[in-house]
Amino acid sequence: MIQDPKITQETPPEFAIDLSNQFLMAMPGMVTGELAGTVIYVCEHGPRGALGLVINRPTDLSLSSLLEKIDLKLEITPFQTNTVFFGGPVHTDRGFVLHTAQGEYSSSIKLGALALTTSRDVLQEVAAGKGPEKLLVTLGYSGWGAGQLENELAQNAWLNVEADIDVIFSTPPELRYPAALKLLGIDPIMLTGAAGHA
Repeated sequence: MIQDPKITQETPPEFAIDLSNQFLMAMPGMVTGELAGTVIYVCEHGPRGALGLVINRPTDLSLSSLLEKIDLKLEITPFQTNTVFFGGPVHTDRGFVLHTAQGEYSSSIKLGALALTTSRDVLQEVAAGKGPEKLLVTLGYSGWGAGQLENELAQNAWLNVEADIDVIFSTPPELRYPAALKLLGIDPIMLTGAAGHA
């Protein structure tokens, strides 16, 4: 994981952009494959690359089933009906928990009002009916190498906007893409796959 996404004075000009805590919305026709039609929450972005989680691609796996696989039993909690999401094509065998920044966990990165935790202790607390107030669990993440995301933005592959916690935790998955676009004042019907070059 990228440990230090902070931009420094020595940072080359192409890294003067920091998309941490923003949504990326895949442009139709420009982003293909597993990330087509996705909304990605960017957890970290810096000179060494970027890491984000897809927030609108639920899997068939429930949170209780995932916990059973790692020998944890979910007690009666608000997360009883939660679904596990496809977070991206990298490390799809690993769990990532995006949650409100509560509690101290052994492998956790603070992201302002949110935190990203990859250690088992957060899931142990969730199973016991404790832990964060809101959470989204993914298998895998979306990653970009140094300069890769900047290049994709320059090719109009993604739209970006400041992230809204309500879209992540309170909006049904199928409505998160249009909800993220709405933050930019864009109606999804207006989008085309062609980039507007004169």
